[in-house]
Amino acid sequence: MHYRYHDSPIGPLLLAGDEQGLRLLHMDGGQPWQLNENWQAADAELDEVCRQLDEYFAGQRQQFQLRLAPLGTPFQQEVWQALQRIPFGRTCSYADLAQRIARPRAVRAVGTANGANPIAVVIPCHRVIGSNGTLTGYAGGLERKQLLLQLEGAWLL
Repeated sequence: MHYRYHDSPIGPLLLAGDEQGLRLLHMDGGQPWQLNENWQAADAELDEVCRQLDEYFAGQRQQFQLRLAPLGTPFQQEVWQALQRIPFGRTCSYADLAQRIARPRAVRAVGTANGANPIAVVIPCHRVIGSNGTLTGYAGGLERKQLLLQLEGAWLL
């Protein structure tokens, strides 16, 4: 696994990936970053991820075209796939997301899977909001969630 830190408008990001694809995009949300002792500092391995992130933050990219390899349960994978189908600049509720995966009673489980998303921003868990239209939990903090939604034109103050 290769890792790299990348500066962004929402703060420093920790990226990690291997030959399978990007496995982690972590924001400093008050929890310390956990680097595995077997990880190696990336040379050029994560350059494409950084390039696409820079384009996204500059307003030049609406969809990422990266190989993703998040580790999770089959249910989490299903939720993370559904997150990737939420269009740029749009939001949905946890209940909507549960409906999209044909599990309308799994709203809490969907919320838990959303919160366990290991590839923030690229797998756009920030696009999920409360059913009343309010911002709700985000591992990177609500201020970052609001910034990402404003960047996409989905949240106006």
